[in-house]
Amino acid sequence: MPFLDHLEELRWRILKSLAAIIVMAMASFYFSNELFRFIIAPLGNVKLHFTEVTGSFYAYLKVSLIVGLFAALPIIFYQLWAFVSPGLYKREKAMILPLVFSSTVLFIVGAAFCYYGVLPIALKFLIGFGDDLLSPIITVSSYISFAGMLLVAFGLGFELPVAAYVLAKMGIVSPQALAKARRYAIVGILIIGAILTPPDVFTQLLLAGPVYLLYEVSIIVARVTYPKKKD
Repeated sequence: MPFLDHLEELRWRILKSLAAIIVMAMASFYFSNELFRFIIAPLGNVKLHFTEVTGSFYAYLKVSLIVGLFAALPIIFYQLWAFVSPGLYKREKAMILPLVFSSTVLFIVGAAFCYYGVLPIALKFLIGFGDDLLSPIITVSSYISFAGMLLVAFGLGFELPVAAYVLAKMGIVSPQALAKARRYAIVGILIIGAILTPPDVFTQLLLAGPVYLLYEVSIIVARVTYPKKKD
């Protein structure tokens, strides 16, 4: 396929993914009140505030978009792996549906790990940092952005084993190359953590630690799936 045709196919697959997110977000908005209560649960007794007339509406809209993204994950991953599939052998194309399933599950597991494990710890540390000297006035917009970014960041971080599987299966990345790149991987993970998480070292390290462990898991996955040299 010519290069421009690849770009055209990529454009359509991105549009289909965006359409899926919008449709799922619209459906999620109907349950936005319940979803909002769920996403603010890690705050405990801390109250949220809004400083603009449209603040509460946009907060519910953001929650619906985040849930719409999660609900559309199977479609998004299908579009991704279907775009990659022309570079796979015929027998490997049969792995598209298992890849879609595993990618979706790992993303949700990463987000759940963040919601139940990391987010409460991060909130307790960051909000309680001022102790009795400072009183937190947290806007609903800032909290939804903070929580949503962390959930997506952890979801993406947990995709490392799947990415390693595909790249190793295609012979693009070897386990030896991944092992030698450990020091660069650590720097890269910290940089990506700084981009995807709010600007504080604590949450960056909370993301970087599990992702690095998943990098080690990815090396093991690559060792199992990388094509063996024939004698």
